[in-house]
Amino acid sequence: MNFMFLRRLGPDPHANGRKTVALNNCPDLFELESGDFAIIGIDITSAARAKLPSTASCGPDERIVMIPRNLLVEAKSDIPDTV
Repeated sequence: MNFMFLRRLGPDPHANGRKTVALNNCPDLFELESGDFAIIGIDITSAARAKLPSTASCGPDERIVMIPRNLLVEAKSDIPDTV
């Protein structure tokens, strides 16, 4: 798979000495050069798979990740409005 990170969406999770849930590691959100997005979060696939709505599924090559609410809210202004 070939991809390039274009930019971080939202502020740096450690900016201004900010602490994150994982402290050393951190959830993060990036836009890829292709226009797709990459998310660093906590893998909750095992616990969440059985709780998905009947209209959703998680394939063997996919993971369900959890990110803190503030990560997405603070990145909102960086997320494009159009496809």
